[in-house]
Formats: sequence, C-alpha cells, structure tokens
Amino acid sequence: MGKGRPVSVEVVVVPDPGPGEAVVRVQACGVCHTDLHYREGGINDDFPFLLGHEAAGTVAQVGPGVTNVVPGDFVVLNWRAVCGNCRSCKRGRPWLCFETLNATQKMTLADGTVLTPALGIGAFAEQTLVSAAQCTKVDPAASPAAAGLLGCGVMAGFGAATYTGGIGRGDSIAVFGCGGVGDAAIAAAKLAGATTIIAVDLDDRKLAWAQEFGATHTINAGAGDVVERVKALTGGNGADVCVEAVGNPKVLEQAFFARDLAGTVVQVGVPTPDMTMPAMPLIEFFGRGGALKPSWYGDCLPTRDFPMLIDLYLQGRFPLDKFVSETIALDEVEDAFHKMERGEVLRSVVVL
Repeated sequence: MGKGRPVSVEVVVVPDPGPGEAVVRVQACGVCHTDLHYREGGINDDFPFLLGHEAAGTVAQVGPGVTNVVPGDFVVLNWRAVCGNCRSCKRGRPWLCFETLNATQKMTLADGTVLTPALGIGAFAEQTLVSAAQCTKVDPAASPAAAGLLGCGVMAGFGAATYTGGIGRGDSIAVFGCGGVGDAAIAAAKLAGATTIIAVDLDDRKLAWAQEFGATHTINAGAGDVVERVKALTGGNGADVCVEAVGNPKVLEQAFFARDLAGTVVQVGVPTPDMTMPAMPLIEFFGRGGALKPSWYGDCLPTRDFPMLIDLYLQGRFPLDKFVSETIALDEVEDAFHKMERGEVLRSVVVL
C-alpha cells in the first residue's frame, strides 16, 4: 500500500514468536480513523503498513519468557503496553509510559518486504505478531467485535472523560465530536454520574446516536454560537469538562472557551502534523485557570481497564455493542473507510 492508495489484501508472513512475543489469531478488528490517517500518510511515511489495531482474538503461540498469557486465552490488543522500567513507570505513572513495548521481529509480505504494523499491532490479518504485553486477557463471554473496540477508540474516549478529564458525579461535560471516541466519552460521563452531558457535532445523525449513549443535550455546531449555547445549558458558566474529539484547532478553541473557570479541556481528537495551536490572548489562557490536557490513549492502563470495562459490558452497564455499526469482511475495509468519511457509521468491524 502506498500513500493515499486504496488498501489491498495480501499474503503476510508472520514469524514464530520470539522472547516476550505472542502470535494472536485475530477474531475481530475495528476500522478506526487512525488507520485512515496511516493510509493518507498523516502519521508517518513508513509504507507499506499493515493496518488495523482495534482487535480481539485468541493467543495462538507465545515466545520464551512469556507468563501473562497462554495459548487459547481470549485477549484484547493494546498499543501502549507499559514497560515498567522507564522513568515515568518508576515514578508511579505507568499510563504515561515513555517506552511502550512492541514486537521486535517484523512481519513481511511474501516477497520479504517489511511491513509497518499500525500502532505496533497490524490486525487486519488472520494472525498478527505483537509483544505479549500488548495482550490483555478478558472474559471470553464478550463478543470479539465489541471487545476489540477497547483497543483504541472506545478506551481513548472513556479514558479522556474518566481519567484525563476527571469527570465525576454531578459534573457537566461538553463533548465536541460524536464519533466513536466522543460517544465513548459520553457513555463514560453517564456512568460516572455527570448530570449535564452535552453532545456537539455538525451531523444530526451523530447527535441522535450521542443521545443513545447518554447525552442529555445536543448542539448542532453549524447553527449558532457553540460556546454561548454550551454556557446557556450550564447556568451561564460553561462546562466543568470539555472533550475535543475531532482533532481540529478551531474545535479546540471552542472547547477552551466553552469550559467553566478552572475547568478542564481534554484534547483526544488526533490532529494532522500541519495543524497548529489556536491563537488566543495569553491572558485568556492564564486568567481562566484550570487545565488543558492532551490525552494519550485516555491515560488508561489496559491491564486494569480492559477487564473492568468488559465486566461492565457483560453486566449491561457499558454499551459496547452500540458502537458496532456493522460487521464486514476483510476485503471491505476500503468501503468502510468511505462510510467513515461520510459519517455513516460509528465503527465498521472486520470479523475474521
């Protein structure tokens, strides 16, 4: 696959796992906007890529020294496997790990061309090679199509509200961008007991979906002043937490001014490399207090959060199934990209 070219289905050579590695038999993998960023060259230029990273499956083989999983375990793959040894891990902040783990060996095409796995996973494939630390064992009663979405978008949105934003009981939150990530933040806010949950988007269809996840109010961003409308729904003050789930400087600026004094703005939408911070008077940044935070993978710990969220899902308390708009075959990924661009789906999920 080259920059901007349609994806293709190829034969991939997966080596036997080496020390600390595992081969996972993929059962399902979501089609995430980050995969499209890779295809368009918006992440880096290490083509060709093996796309796919929101995945669940069973462990097929493990390499020497692996103790956290065994063949047959049902796992969700994560792209930020903490090392436990970097300066951040040693300071008790493993969710900010600076040296996350990936497989050492490379997967290749049949002619030996080395593949770059998206986010160190590459799960649009029957099998993939990862670091065993990227495998988080969860309850096998979960649907693979739903469980795999914890691997990126759902976890990122849930964590952006819960961990980065610190949303709590009685708080107000405004979520800008109501795709899979934004709706996961909305569902997290509902679970946490937030009382005012505002969904902001340009697409009325997405706003209707957001209500299904727990939004108490919706704002079409194309109709009127978004900041003033958020304030009107929060006693004139602004929201306690604003989550930017688009990856756009203009939307980040709206989120900044739509929060209450000493509130928190969380940036979880993925920007492109050419984007810059919005220009604003420095006194506004200083005078409003609070926090402006990027969110790496929702500041999650997969070993803690994946099993917990799967348990909540199986109890009927976290609606993972609602994120699955459709299940598709591997050769339908290109069509799924176009549906995502048109805003027709939350997640298309490849089922293998």
